[in-house]
Amino acid sequence: MHEGSDARKATARPSGGALAFAALLAGNLALAFGPWFVRLTDVGPVAAGFWRIALATPLLLLLAAITGGRPLSSARGLGWVLVGSGVLFAGDLASWHVGIHHTKLANATLFGNAATFVFPLYGFLVARAWPTRMQGMALALAAIGAALLMGRSYQLDPQNLVGDLLCLLAGILYAGYFILMARARTTMAPLPALGLSSAAAVVPLLVAAIALGERVLPGNWTPLVALALLSQVIGQGLMIYALGRLPPLVIGLALLTQPVVAAIVGWLAYDERLGAADLVGAILVAIALVLVRIAPERRVAAAS
Repeated sequence: MHEGSDARKATARPSGGALAFAALLAGNLALAFGPWFVRLTDVGPVAAGFWRIALATPLLLLLAAITGGRPLSSARGLGWVLVGSGVLFAGDLASWHVGIHHTKLANATLFGNAATFVFPLYGFLVARAWPTRMQGMALALAAIGAALLMGRSYQLDPQNLVGDLLCLLAGILYAGYFILMARARTTMAPLPALGLSSAAAVVPLLVAAIALGERVLPGNWTPLVALALLSQVIGQGLMIYALGRLPPLVIGLALLTQPVVAAIVGWLAYDERLGAADLVGAILVAIALVLVRIAPERRVAAAS
């Protein structure tokens, strides 16, 4: 099918160079502060997601128009993809933001990025190829690192279970969002794709916030503006840019940098102290990223 062919080309592309990888890491760094800003808001958690999108979308569409992105014309034939990605992202934010209030920052960010393993699996299925030995090693190290990052804090407070499950649901929806956005990025520039997808998420988030009886109008706009700019415009913008230039495995494993940063933020802001297991987990994630940066280049060279 045409869609599978496009996706396969996107998966088989080389790593995209240092710039795309730097953008990927910077985007994850910006996104890691999202849970903290959600906790600082004085509105409901789903309402915080609504304001994140509602405040960022006009700016994203304006930037797309200024840079010549032509959002509407470039989206021709991709309407269902963009709407679907927006609805999935709305579900991701709603479940994740509720989960943030019921677990630790590091746990919320770790489970919220379950796409770490789901999205690379999608990439392998589309490419119809098993991971290479080095890619498998990177995945294994990332899985061990993720377990170490989560394990100690979960054992100390099993009441995190509800929050962890909500964040895990968010991570699965986030993987679906990535899959659809990867399809859009085969023909669209980052800003138009992100702007239109974000626009599709506004109404579902507002309806969900009102249905849950949350407070929607804020008294303090500062954390919401910071959430919109840092998480959606900068963080998600850099992620979608990298999504069109890097393989799914690199995108997925880079998501694990978020719980590392979020753990540090939780330590500094809420005294959610780090232990030896957290540090070892962070080191394993870093090693996995180094391995996965080498592995795609070898795979493409072997295929050619």
